[in-house]
Amino acid sequence: MEDFIKHNQKAWDNQAKANVAWSQPVSSEIVQKAKQGEWDLYVLPTPIAKDWIGEVKGKKVLCLASAGGQQGPILAALGADVLVYDLSEEQLLKDQMVAERDGLELKIMQGDMGDLSALEATSFDLIIHPISNLYIDDVNKVWKECFRVLKQGGKLISSFYNPIVFVEDRDPALKEKGLIRPRFTIPYADQTDLSPIELQQKIDRGEALVFGHSLQDLIGGQTKAGFAIIAYEEAWQPNPRFVIDTYIPTFIATQSIKL
Repeated sequence: MEDFIKHNQKAWDNQAKANVAWSQPVSSEIVQKAKQGEWDLYVLPTPIAKDWIGEVKGKKVLCLASAGGQQGPILAALGADVLVYDLSEEQLLKDQMVAERDGLELKIMQGDMGDLSALEATSFDLIIHPISNLYIDDVNKVWKECFRVLKQGGKLISSFYNPIVFVEDRDPALKEKGLIRPRFTIPYADQTDLSPIELQQKIDRGEALVFGHSLQDLIGGQTKAGFAIIAYEEAWQPNPRFVIDTYIPTFIATQSIKL
């Protein structure tokens, strides 16, 4: 599975068709409320503080690996000039549907989050990058590209999993007993850390392949790219998948600025 990008593209197309949680577009009612100034934006299970976003009317916003008809339409309803950039065509169609349904000005573009070469340097005021960098092998590529396309003083709002979620053995019998048995080290990758049988089973199920990046890359990588992290937030997993989710908030969000 060297070409995991194509595999993940197909996996997310299928998830979008299945209307999973991150593929359920906002309603017309939510869009109309946003047009009237009443809104929430989610990159975590909980809404982010509104001062993280600030005033976006007339500003250029990149929703990076953020399709699904959720963040982009809200920002467009607030008057931002929005481009939704995502690997999955089916996910992008969700944003297009909402834009057509609710009369929003919103652009979509298909592409890999680690390659923004189709976008001009210093052209965006804000990037919204919700949990998605677990689907790319090198998150540092994402931070570098975000830094390049942001204007000076522009902000990057990103979210990701605490890598601790990738450490424990996923044996259902252990979860049933409430036991955590460390099995994997960080950084983690399905392709190298799962057994050949486990990997093939995941591929056969059509699941996206994931990477558990280190905090050194998730947080330190932003500062290495040139960002200053000015705010930090954590949130609990509302639907725990792993035992560790019941002991520590495993969602992380950061607000960074291009100096």
